[in-house]
Amino acid sequence: MGIEIRPATQFEDVKAVLGPKRADANVCWCLSYRIPSRQHLQLHGPERGEMVKQLVGQDPPPGVLAYDGDEVVGWAAVHPRADTSFARNRKIPHVDDLDVWSVWCIRVRPGHRREGISHHLLKGAVDFARRHGAPAIEGYPVDNHGERVDLTMAYVGTRRLFERAGFVWAADTDSVISGFPRVLMRRDLRSLPTRCVNPD
Repeated sequence: MGIEIRPATQFEDVKAVLGPKRADANVCWCLSYRIPSRQHLQLHGPERGEMVKQLVGQDPPPGVLAYDGDEVVGWAAVHPRADTSFARNRKIPHVDDLDVWSVWCIRVRPGHRREGISHHLLKGAVDFARRHGAPAIEGYPVDNHGERVDLTMAYVGTRRLFERAGFVWAADTDSVISGFPRVLMRRDLRSLPTRCVNPD
């Protein structure tokens, strides 16, 4: 059975990928770019999970999930840029005035890495944005030239990952993660879908 990508409408499944082992732990929950910085800093422990539960109940939900059969194995955050902190991020430029969507976090659960799931998640995020009428979608991965990226910072993805999903370089940024510069990668969704390279 292959990997299936579904909208993130099941909170327990989102929690399985993003949530802490202890309910009171203060983990990101993929909120740092999704909500205003002040609100992000004010939320602690279980409040963060409750915020994500609210987002999961919205239309559109805050991202997509990857499933291997009935098991959830990965997550990608994707949403209109205007509703994220990227709308005001001075280090990530705006290419134009399109109502572009952003995909900014791709996570695969331990035990399922190096199986091509990131490729499925990114393709699923593109399809999700297209179904919701996005004219284009952006990502902000590191340009690491094949060098190893620290696992805790690898959630942004790599330029190669995005290129294999049909994205092209659109701009440099002033953002650096894990010692590597981030680039703005863009995929136009107004034209015919670009054929993705099979990750297998």
